[in-house]
Amino acid sequence: MSKPRVISILLNLHKPFVRHPEASQALEEQWFFETLSDTCLPLLELFDRLDAEHIPFRMALALSPTLCHLLRDELLLERYLQFVDRQIEFGVQELDRSSSDPELHRLALEFYDRAVDKRVLFTERYEGNILKIFDYYQRKGRLELLTTAATYAFLPLYTGYPEAIQAQMEVAIASHRILFGRTPHGFWLPELGWSPEIDRYLRSYNFSYTIVDSHSLLLGEPGASRGSFYPVSTPTGVFALARDFYARRELEGLQDPLYRDYYRDAGYDLPAESVKSFLEPSGARKATGYKYWAVGDKSKNKQLYDPALARERAREHARSFLDSRMSRLTAAGEHQDGIPLSLCAYDGDSFGRFWYEGPDFLEALFREGAKQEGLQFMTPVEYLYKQDALGFETMMPEFSSWGTNGYAEMWLDASNDWLYRHAIRSLDRMIELAERFPDDSGLKERALNQAAREILLVQSSDWPKMLYEQKNSAYARNQIETALRNFTTIYEALGSSYISTEWLTTLERRHNIFPTINYRVFRRKH
Repeated sequence: MSKPRVISILLNLHKPFVRHPEASQALEEQWFFETLSDTCLPLLELFDRLDAEHIPFRMALALSPTLCHLLRDELLLERYLQFVDRQIEFGVQELDRSSSDPELHRLALEFYDRAVDKRVLFTERYEGNILKIFDYYQRKGRLELLTTAATYAFLPLYTGYPEAIQAQMEVAIASHRILFGRTPHGFWLPELGWSPEIDRYLRSYNFSYTIVDSHSLLLGEPGASRGSFYPVSTPTGVFALARDFYARRELEGLQDPLYRDYYRDAGYDLPAESVKSFLEPSGARKATGYKYWAVGDKSKNKQLYDPALARERAREHARSFLDSRMSRLTAAGEHQDGIPLSLCAYDGDSFGRFWYEGPDFLEALFREGAKQEGLQFMTPVEYLYKQDALGFETMMPEFSSWGTNGYAEMWLDASNDWLYRHAIRSLDRMIELAERFPDDSGLKERALNQAAREILLVQSSDWPKMLYEQKNSAYARNQIETALRNFTTIYEALGSSYISTEWLTTLERRHNIFPTINYRVFRRKH
């Protein structure tokens, strides 16, 4: 009798804290709107369909505390609906413009209908509360929800400052408990950034397991003799699961000519007067969501997108992907004791926002998997609880990430190294404030809590990544400098025993993340 084969799908859903109440339409807020529209809602629709048809599915989502905050922010949710309304209004215009072109008209109608459906889904079916529905499926045993660092800091670069790691984890745990009423079993390392020093923090905060990239186990000490198909136990007893290298590589190569082109949008193609509602005050254009073109063959002219053909191709790719996973799991099981695991961990936006057919791929994967004898989809914690943990090797994974070349290059190079001397100096000052004012209340406590928020925002890994990739570099630099400036203003005000209530109130309303934060998370643990 062959061994059971287990696949675990894990999607990481994260967005940086981008919120601009001072601007009526901030270009960068659209990153969040697109994730909500094109990733979160399609995933929930997928869950609804599978659940209604009793198709067994299980998967995990790592929800960052910053994304969770954005999904509950009234201002941003109101702006999201305005964004969808603009898409609907633009669709009416496009239906009229394309009336003489049947193929284009069919596409315009598809995107118009999707925009209308999203508004109805969000406001009526899900009552504007996406997190509540994620929690519903968690309680049904279909989902496992993990947390990650409070502001998605690249933790290996802060291991010299225990207070920074502790604050990132404590704030994340508190946020998760408030939202979902339970402590998460798993901790998603931001950018899969692991270093041996992180092990003791995961144990201290009672996390059962974490995820690392495959080379972290293969190059660890003494090295995982059973490869990346089996978890290991770290020296402190935390389980480390490695993502499937081949599963990652196979999906990264899925650039089929039939799939929709994310980057070509009517907002960039049409004359400015036709896309007025998607123009910045500066004249900069924004995506409308009406993307009429397929990726196409680079050697040929672009072709119009055909949704039906693209969905069928996604189903074909899902069947091929599943066959590949089954084959590798069978081979792994023949050579080792224990039940092998294929952990398929990806960035969530790869399934919907950037890869429009991604949710169709996932749906086909679960439907096809239900027909396979000996295959089970499990969440990571479900898999771990069903294994004999005493059979796991004990080892220390190697320093690693899922960034360029697999280490820390994306978050520490000549493009972004300047920020760390400022971040560390401000962190020293935050620790000093937490020690100097252990029991303050009133206005001073509000100021200290806001100082803690600003320090956490500085540590976000999104900003150095943008600087490294030279994408939105000016915006990333401004976000870093603004948070540092806000912190310094508070630090100096506390030193002089005077702080402007009006200024602080305005800042609290603008940077309103983690409303229940307690600045004492930055105190030294003696």
